[in-house]
Amino acid sequence: MKDFPGTPGTFTGLVLRVSQCLFAAGSIASVVTAAGFFRYTAFCYLIASMGLQVFWSFALAWLDSYALVKKKIIHNPILVSLFVVGDWVTATLSLAAAASSAGIAVLFYRDLGVCHGDCLKYQMSISLAFMSWVTIKTSALIMLWILFTG
Repeated sequence: MKDFPGTPGTFTGLVLRVSQCLFAAGSIASVVTAAGFFRYTAFCYLIASMGLQVFWSFALAWLDSYALVKKKIIHNPILVSLFVVGDWVTATLSLAAAASSAGIAVLFYRDLGVCHGDCLKYQMSISLAFMSWVTIKTSALIMLWILFTG
C-alpha cells in the first residue's frame, strides 16, 4: 500500500480527521443554540448524524495521533476495510442530513418568508455540515484508493 497524504497514520490524515470532528461539532453547536430546532425532523437528524461523525472522526484522529507518535503507517487491510465502510457510511449520512436540513432552511427563508432569528444559525450549521461532508468524503476516497491499490 502506498504512503501518500491523507492515509491513516500521517499528519495530513490527522488534519482531515480533526477538521471533520471540528466541523461536525460546530454544526451541532450552531443548531442546538437555535430555539425550537427539535420541532423539525431534519435538524434532529442533522444532530444525530453529526454526533456520529464527531465520535467516528475523534476515534480515528486518536488512532492517527497514536500512529504518528509510534511512527507507523496504518495499512492493515482489515483496518483499512473498516475505515472504508465507516467513512462511506458516515459520509452518506452526513450528506443526507445536510441536504435535508438545507431543504428546510430554503423552505423557511425563501419560500415561506418566515425566517425567525434562527435562520442564520440553521444556515451556519448546514454550512459546517457540508464542510464536514467534504472532508469525510475526501477521507473515504483516500481509504478506497488505499484498499484497491494495496
